[in-house]
Order: sequence, then C-alpha cells, then structure tokens
Amino acid sequence: MTAGPDMQSRAERRFAAWYDRMTARVERGWAGQRRAALVADLTGEVLDLGAGTGANLRHFRAAAHVTAVEPSAAMRAQLVTKLGHVSVPVDVVDAGAEELPFPDGYFDAVVCTLVLCTVPDPDRALAEVWRVLKSDGRLVFLEHVRAAGVAARAQDLITPLVRHLGAGCHPNRDTVAAIAAAGFIVQAVERFKPVPRLPLIAPFVAGTAAPAVRLQAAERFARGE
Repeated sequence: MTAGPDMQSRAERRFAAWYDRMTARVERGWAGQRRAALVADLTGEVLDLGAGTGANLRHFRAAAHVTAVEPSAAMRAQLVTKLGHVSVPVDVVDAGAEELPFPDGYFDAVVCTLVLCTVPDPDRALAEVWRVLKSDGRLVFLEHVRAAGVAARAQDLITPLVRHLGAGCHPNRDTVAAIAAAGFIVQAVERFKPVPRLPLIAPFVAGTAAPAVRLQAAERFARGE
C-alpha cells in the first residue's frame, strides 16, 4: 500500500522534528568538523543545496551570502529557527535540487552535504549544480556512498527500508562517479568510515570538484592556447 499525502506529511514532520536530536552527537564531533572544513572558507555567493534543518549554517564564515535551498516545509521550519545564530546573510528558498530557480553561472560555490543520497533524481540535480556554478566555481560535498563487494549487495537489499525510514535516503548510490559523469573533475576526495557500528551506511566521502569543461578552458587560457 502506498502512503497517502497526509501520512507522508506526518512522517516528514516527525523526521524533521527529531533530526537534530538524532544527529546532535555526530554534529558535535566528526560531522561538524567535516562540515566546517568544507564550507568555512567559501566566499562570494554560496548555494547550500538540500540544506535540511540548517546543519551547515553555523560553519559559514567567509561567504558574502548563502542561499539555503530546501524542498521540505518541515525541514525549513527547523532551519529558520537557526538563522539568528548565523554569521553570514542567509536566504531560504523552497525548491527542489532538480529544478533550481537561479540563472546560469550564478554561484561561486555549491555545497552538497548528505543530500545526493536523498534527491529523487541525482543526475538531474548535478546537472543543475553544473548549470548554476560560475566558470571558476566549485562543488564541495560530504556524502555517504556505495560500498564495495558484499557490503554493496547488502546495501542494495536494505535500500527500500532505509528509504522509508530515512526520508528517501539511498545508501547504495555511487555519488563520486555520478559527480564525474555530470561533467565535473573531482579534484580531491577522501573516503572514511566514521561510524563503525553502521557498516552499511558507509563509506563516507568528502571532497571538491569543478566543472570539467570550464576548468579545462581556464587551464588552456593560462597556457596561452
């Protein structure tokens, strides 16, 4: 049986209400540290894609302006309660990652943290990220991704359950490969396993990427070609 809109809405509100409590410990530890390392030095116009309840916001230090995009009304309701404790200007926008309401080449940086596992169409979302980035822009990401071998097959088996319990989360997505396939050059990536007791929600990756065509054009210009 498929859940109706009212049931889905109630589940979404419950998930949003409990999310910060569920993640408080890791956000005080490794997750908060990883977020800060990725976003603290980002400058100019920054897009926080799938901003959720606003876990990234307190880590922005150098951005001129942050646009926090989040399609879930329940998540946005939690996010706006944090705006009084943020050191940079923030606008909150109701939009999905697959259809961003911004012009081409608008942002200096796009931040994806624990969102590409959840968006319904990650390939389309990454195409939109490519579109809205400036020619010298960069994508920074923190995601959990597909494992290898037997663990990957186990992830495939548990994905329907995790999707139901985790607001659409897919633990079996090969997100780094998807970023490369979307036209990015992955400039740096680190794989790590921060939560040993959850082996099927791992490994995690943290890294940066740049639009491939634009990056190659800039390199040719620098060489005088």
